[in-house]
Amino acid sequence: MNIAEMTPDEAKAELARLAALLNQANQAYYISDAPQMPDADYDSLRRRNAEIETRFPDLKRTDSPSEQVGARVADGIAKVEHRVRMLSLGNAFDRDDVAAFDTSIRKYLGLTVDAPLAYTAEPKIDGLSLALRYENGVLVEAATRGDGAVGENVTANARTIRDIPETVQDAPRTLEVRGEVYMSHPDFASLNERQEQVGGKRFANPRNAAAGSLRQLDASITKSRPLRFFAYSWGELSEPLGETQVEALARLAKMGFSTNPLTRLCAGPDELLAHYAVIEEQRATLGYDIDGVVYKVNDLALQGRLGFRSTTPRWAIAHKFPAELAWTRLEAIDIQVGRTGALSPVARLTPVTVGGVVVSNATLHNEDYIAGRDARGEEIRGGKDIRVGDWVQVYRAGDVIPKVADVDLGKRPSESQAYRFPTSCPQCHSDAIREEGDAVRRCSGGMICPAQAVEKMKHFVSRAAFDIEGLGARQVEQFHGDGWIREPADIFTLRDRFGSGLQQLRNREGWGDKSATNLFTAIDEKRHIPLGRLIFALGLRHVGEAASNLLATHYGSWEAFETAITRAAGKEGPDWDDLMSIDGVGVVMATSLVTAFAQESERASIDRLVAHLTVGEARRPDTEGSPVAGKTVVFTGTLEKMTRAEAKARAEALGAKVSGSVSAKTDLLVAGPGAGSKAKKAADLGIETLDEDGWLALIGAA
Repeated sequence: MNIAEMTPDEAKAELARLAALLNQANQAYYISDAPQMPDADYDSLRRRNAEIETRFPDLKRTDSPSEQVGARVADGIAKVEHRVRMLSLGNAFDRDDVAAFDTSIRKYLGLTVDAPLAYTAEPKIDGLSLALRYENGVLVEAATRGDGAVGENVTANARTIRDIPETVQDAPRTLEVRGEVYMSHPDFASLNERQEQVGGKRFANPRNAAAGSLRQLDASITKSRPLRFFAYSWGELSEPLGETQVEALARLAKMGFSTNPLTRLCAGPDELLAHYAVIEEQRATLGYDIDGVVYKVNDLALQGRLGFRSTTPRWAIAHKFPAELAWTRLEAIDIQVGRTGALSPVARLTPVTVGGVVVSNATLHNEDYIAGRDARGEEIRGGKDIRVGDWVQVYRAGDVIPKVADVDLGKRPSESQAYRFPTSCPQCHSDAIREEGDAVRRCSGGMICPAQAVEKMKHFVSRAAFDIEGLGARQVEQFHGDGWIREPADIFTLRDRFGSGLQQLRNREGWGDKSATNLFTAIDEKRHIPLGRLIFALGLRHVGEAASNLLATHYGSWEAFETAITRAAGKEGPDWDDLMSIDGVGVVMATSLVTAFAQESERASIDRLVAHLTVGEARRPDTEGSPVAGKTVVFTGTLEKMTRAEAKARAEALGAKVSGSVSAKTDLLVAGPGAGSKAKKAADLGIETLDEDGWLALIGAA
């Protein structure tokens, strides 16, 4: 939605959405060490939030992301209150942003355009921020940034890092050194190899590995991890380290701290941008990950005059690198078949380092993408197709799967031929069909396709589904390859088919009497399964974990669910209407459900599975005394006293059905500010309408 065209109500709703997204991203990145989105996407959301707040300053939320630094420390972890807040940095993305940064500083200080003003430029390390407190030259405390005000106490862990001295000479009585904990590329690769050898978790990237290693509860684990530390700043001091940024860094280096050798003193924006280009050119060969260059006013007295905004210093900015790109050769295009039969093309590349990560595979999305078209048939990449042997540009942002972004036609081999996307499954040779309106071609073989069968069973035993201890993805591949299991029902007949099963498993590496017995016990324990987990485990297209629980709550039992979905096969009648009335279920999901149950082979596979199970009924809410039990409620507009999710959960807890659309079956419309067509339709149908206060009054005593 264009910000310039937003109404106040639309702006308020968008700020709420952005606050929720960014808070979730902060928790994932800073607390869980598991980023959910690329840095570029995160930065884009932050910029959008700031632009809306600038246009609608009165709508700025008390929990605005622009007022937050990092994320709150999780409960149960020892906390440290920072004497001087650890702030984040504002971002620059292009030459104009850097010029604007310089202009804003000169304006604030009252300096003319030609007045001398020096800056430092240094690589922005992609690691974990750490504050080290020394008293009388002795390390007494180490803390992560946390939310800027309170961080995690990681003192014992920090003492194990070789770049962090236990004692320092010629230091102020109180010295707080700040910097970044990181892991080098070779050390990261070695760590992942060791993790694989002992069956441990592989880390996605060096930043995650460094953050996870520093935040261990057992310092001996941290000690075994090859962590490094660059010092670049300071917090509380009993006396200054120098008069300039350069002098202060030199003094830290003299005390024994590692400072970045690429830090340079620059006379103005042009020199900053020139050094940015130098660092960007060396980026892939540094041996550690960086995601930009940090510019700081060199004069510490001027830093003091410039001071801080609520979450960022005025005297510093991070000039972020664009999305990561590299060129390499496309050696082959392989087709992978997923659990829903989707044929997914994968580029096999001559390995290339992109932002510190060795990339040898990249997604090609679908056959249209290879041909140089988008889903609407319009040209992408100027209409250039992708061929084996091409010199291709690989795009990587954050932890997302690398993509092929462009092709250099000037380096295309003269003998190259356009890629012909297969019309049959490479695994089972069944027809690969592309339905009208679908961007993906799918194998029609179902469970006779070994790729689909294996992927479906991997999903079936996944954590959110049956979660059978001892039967994971590797074991599923093994058992399927041996012909022991072809479909989920076969898992529950293993013991009967093999007697005790012990002898067959004894012959397999890694199995013995105890592990085999434990596996069969674990399988038996899962013969009783909650309805929501069973629906999710079926692996039906478009039916995720949340939708499965919605369906379970709505229908209550397997018998009711199975009967209703079977009867809804004609996409008309009361059962279809009832399915479509569930808030969160649309035509695409509903069609997928009824299609699966109408297909003879898939339905037979489901029936064979359920014959071995006792399916628990979904817990129904206690609706005694509820004024809305059995009623269909629709929420529209902006709710001011609770989120839409809270309102929906409360209504469902009271036995109401929450729908996303108004119809003749709607009993009650709750309309907040900005209610539009739904409110008009409800009025036309004579449906009772309440504002948020009326809704709260109605359910308050329930």
